[in-house]
Amino acid sequence: MTPLISIALGLVALAIGFAILRSLGPNYRVGRLLAVTPVVTVAEARALAGGPPRFVAVRGRIDAEDAFEDDAHRPLVLRRARIQAGGGTRWSTIDEQLEVIDFSVREGLDAIGVDHGSLSAGLVVIPRQSTGSAADVPDRVPAGTPPSTPIRLRIEQLSAVEHALVAGVPSVRPGSDEPWMTAGLGRPLILTTLERDEAMRILASDAPRRPLAAAIAIASGLVGVTVGIAWALIGAVTQTALAASPSPSAATGGDPRSSGQGPGLVGDPLLAIGLMLAIGLGAALLTILYIRLTGGRRA
Repeated sequence: MTPLISIALGLVALAIGFAILRSLGPNYRVGRLLAVTPVVTVAEARALAGGPPRFVAVRGRIDAEDAFEDDAHRPLVLRRARIQAGGGTRWSTIDEQLEVIDFSVREGLDAIGVDHGSLSAGLVVIPRQSTGSAADVPDRVPAGTPPSTPIRLRIEQLSAVEHALVAGVPSVRPGSDEPWMTAGLGRPLILTTLERDEAMRILASDAPRRPLAAAIAIASGLVGVTVGIAWALIGAVTQTALAASPSPSAATGGDPRSSGQGPGLVGDPLLAIGLMLAIGLGAALLTILYIRLTGGRRA
């Protein structure tokens, strides 16, 4: 086995880990944004609404003027019921019912609205869910759907008494002077009533083993690439040392190691310098790749 093989295997493992994370679909992007988005106060978010767009998160209590009640008489601001067909991570919505009113997130005396129309995959709450087959709801599925197709009813709702984290771009609401949180900068609007770790588990609930497999693949890949680069460096340094002549040189001017001249350079110092620079660049690239795949440091 050579250093090149170790590096190649490491790169393959990194590619596999990245592909596993991508297989989670939009949930992977939502989870990554939840992990890295900086949290600011509601007052700071309101101030940002009039300036250059920034993707930030705020925390606060959900607030609304006229909440509606569910069957348990809880005051709700949003209730989304979806019938989905598929399985695993490939569920497609075939019917959706949405009840929602305007609401905001309040922190003390400060409040900022939420663009609920932009909430899609970014709504992360504990769902109420029941499963069955297309034969159980023949009037709710498209014609021609096989009766054995897995079907699930997924209900997600927000209560006016819950605390939430909202990640988005503070901006001025169209037709109004009031600021609100909305999607922007190519990123979705995200709202969760859960702590970040619990939200990650909900996002991966359709494929709970994939994040672990991705972490193992990424860790293995980083180890493989690091070992390969270190192995190549050690080999190059060893060859450079062995290339030094063991006896005085016969070239004109005598042995540079003689007492008549100062010590000279032996081997190929430029190769060693180049390898050191390559290792530094490789380490930087691997660090950036690791941060992008794992969500990086939390603010």
